[in-house]
Amino acid sequence: MWQILLLWEHHWGRCQCLSEYTEMFAEAGSQVVVVLWSKDLKGTVWRKGKSGLEHWGIGAAQRFRCSHSEVGAGDYSLYIKEVREEDSGNYTCTVQDGEKILSKRILLRVIKVSISPPAPVEGNKITITCSVTPWPQEATVSWMLNEKRVYPDSADYVLSKNQASVLESKASAGMMGNWSCVMHKGRKQGKATTALTVRGIVNPSSASAKVYAERLDTSGSALPLPPSFNLSSLLSLPPLGQVLGVGQVGQGDGGRYRCSGTVEGRRVTREMQLVTAQVLSSSPSTQKAPVSLTCHLSDASEVTEYEWVRVTYDLNGTQSESSVQKGRVLGINRVTDRNSGEWACRFHGKEGALGSVTYHLHLMSGLMGDNETGSSSNVAMVAGLGFFLLVLLLVLVQMYRNYRRRKLILLYPALENIVHTIANEREDRERNRVKEDEISK
Repeated sequence: MWQILLLWEHHWGRCQCLSEYTEMFAEAGSQVVVVLWSKDLKGTVWRKGKSGLEHWGIGAAQRFRCSHSEVGAGDYSLYIKEVREEDSGNYTCTVQDGEKILSKRILLRVIKVSISPPAPVEGNKITITCSVTPWPQEATVSWMLNEKRVYPDSADYVLSKNQASVLESKASAGMMGNWSCVMHKGRKQGKATTALTVRGIVNPSSASAKVYAERLDTSGSALPLPPSFNLSSLLSLPPLGQVLGVGQVGQGDGGRYRCSGTVEGRRVTREMQLVTAQVLSSSPSTQKAPVSLTCHLSDASEVTEYEWVRVTYDLNGTQSESSVQKGRVLGINRVTDRNSGEWACRFHGKEGALGSVTYHLHLMSGLMGDNETGSSSNVAMVAGLGFFLLVLLLVLVQMYRNYRRRKLILLYPALENIVHTIANEREDRERNRVKEDEISK
């Protein structure tokens, strides 16, 4: 029985030999299971004898092993540490349990991805090779860069096959990352991965790029421009970055920048366009007047969408954001405590977010204080005037009553005596009644 197993050069590989037994029991003193792993033309690789002792072939003791726990469960898989190309070939697994013998043959193919030169200079020729030992007939190969499919038929790559799959191209910063070769043969699949580092200007990766920065005309923090120059000649050394920084992005900083350098006689160049962004505000004449905030970019050709976000902070300083609306202009009918504070305009392109710019919307404290003072003064004036009119009305009513009384007295003099007499009699009766009540008590 033949099995084909594809392995890649990695820390551990595994050749599986599963017996038909899921459980095994052994009586004391009985014969134990004998397991033998051998390779064509090289003899024994690993063996477990009747005594239970393990034996390795020459040079195999450090890299070949079988798990004791899995052997006890009927799994006789052979593990290979740091798989090499010379480990490829035909393996035979033989399991003897008493009179029963189980034998399986496995063909191990080793996949390896190599890059030449290992750390190319940008613009130089690079070769990425996917080799499989032994090379399978009627197999298909696919390439991936950072887990994304690469199509070699494009103008950027040249693909050739001669007992290997070879990609040829000019090294660029966009090729940096993990390259994977995926081998397909029938229902089986193998994969190998290696990392590629390119020396030169690694950021930005394209020959021309746009950089978006918030324009601060008064104050602001330093803004580093993206170009990073990788001078490392060995993969084990960290890249040395030469970064251009703009302390404060102002009105005159927008435009085109060029970064160039020489690595091993080859000149590499990048051009960048610095796009400045700011929020333009229409200043209200009064507190009740509407306010409009406009997201303005010096070059908005790559912007496909604008988004206004309200940024708030709680007592602990935790920031929270809430999307308010889409569009370049944000209209606010009236500035209040609820909508004042920090606003952020985010602009997006076809491939995602490009940048953002913030704006602090303040309450019109001066206007608001004047309005409140004027309003309170008006209220006090109206209240005072109303009270004065009420007092004046009462005085006029009393004066009119006195006038009417004098007029009646002049017309009927005897009437006044009668009124006084009646009033005096009423008062006398009232006093007498009070005295009688006190005596009776």
